[in-house]
Amino acid sequence: MHRCAPIAALAIAGVVSGCDEAVNDAETAFAPEYQGIKTDLLDGDLVNFHVAMRGARGSDDVARYAECAAAQYALIRGYGFARHVRTNIADEGGIWRADAVYTISPALPRGLKTIDAEVVAADCAENGIPMV
Repeated sequence: MHRCAPIAALAIAGVVSGCDEAVNDAETAFAPEYQGIKTDLLDGDLVNFHVAMRGARGSDDVARYAECAAAQYALIRGYGFARHVRTNIADEGGIWRADAVYTISPALPRGLKTIDAEVVAADCAENGIPMV
């Protein structure tokens, strides 16, 4: 029984090692091309963000790009928070687009989808996601 333990350990190490390589390959393959942000002030604290990108892995990537824009916009306007209202996403010919609406505010707004603009903007900068 003790003779099989090293073989099992090597087999498990090989499987885990293979998983690490697959994860690293997926991470290095992600090379987004951010194509710009357009902002429209709709009414006082209500802001519409239009973003476009190529190379998104899915809708979460383009939604995150819009969230980064909202966080930086809130900071530029002197506010510390934003609340997500809605996001519409489309993928046309490999170009992902998001049409997102956020409210910005100096205090934590009511609702479940609120963001701390400083925290989100710092995370976006750390991850190389462009902002307004």
